[in-house]
Amino acid sequence: MNRTTLAIGLLRSCARLPLPCLHAVGVALGWLAWLIPNPLRRIVAINVQRCLPELEPRARRRLLRRNLTETGKGLLELGPLWLWPGHKVLAKVRAVEGQAEWQAALAEGRGAIAITPHLGAWEVAGLYLSSLGPLTTLYRPSRLGEEVDHLICAARARLGAQLVATDQRGVRRLVQTLRQGHALGILPDQDPGDEGGIYAPFFGQAANTMILLSRLASRNHTPVVLLYAERLAWGRGYRLHFERLTAAIAEAPLTESVAALNQAVEQAIRRRPEQYLWSYKRFKRQPPGYPKVY
Repeated sequence: MNRTTLAIGLLRSCARLPLPCLHAVGVALGWLAWLIPNPLRRIVAINVQRCLPELEPRARRRLLRRNLTETGKGLLELGPLWLWPGHKVLAKVRAVEGQAEWQAALAEGRGAIAITPHLGAWEVAGLYLSSLGPLTTLYRPSRLGEEVDHLICAARARLGAQLVATDQRGVRRLVQTLRQGHALGILPDQDPGDEGGIYAPFFGQAANTMILLSRLASRNHTPVVLLYAERLAWGRGYRLHFERLTAAIAEAPLTESVAALNQAVEQAIRRRPEQYLWSYKRFKRQPPGYPKVY
């Protein structure tokens, strides 16, 4: 059995279980990851220590444990979030805060960009956003193969979202979408590579940050709104948070815009640091003179 077949089998098995059960198993997996030395625990511990040095050692250990349990929940909930009917996933959204800011941004007629960092259940945030109206999102192919790609694309598009690849043709589609006054959805905290980003402060570290979002926003002073889905305890569902971001992202010079973007994402993460994907290796590349973060 190859890893693609195994991954799809696990996703389908998880989709047969209720969310509280999956989250309970995820907590157990997280505790095991906390107790037994492993690469995931090491990466999270290093990133938390470097990015949140103000925390006391005991608080960092507690955050590490909680983050690993939230990571376990996030892994197991992918089955239902990708394979359940869209209306069944949206029924798990228990509260929405700030949605009027998103509607007001769209009403300005310049399109709108929603950024959904790897905080909480970003798949829920994207699906909810696509239920509100036309949405185009960037998509980076999975490393697990074409079959998994098809599954993920179908999942994210099942309420009408249009997915575009991270290439020149995809960028042209994004520009066209904004000209039509529609919405974009972008994950802002991915490593864009050497040519697609510049270094900007993020939790006191120099993080390679995408420039595409700032350039898109600056074309027509497009409003940018941050959205994340907070994972509620005991598998009760999710609470969505919309927040209109500073106009500097669309109006300031590129370096200032990217710094403002990182600051906004950082502020959101500080509200729920246990639900951020600290294991994501965003800080792997560093320019000379900066501490290396894994």
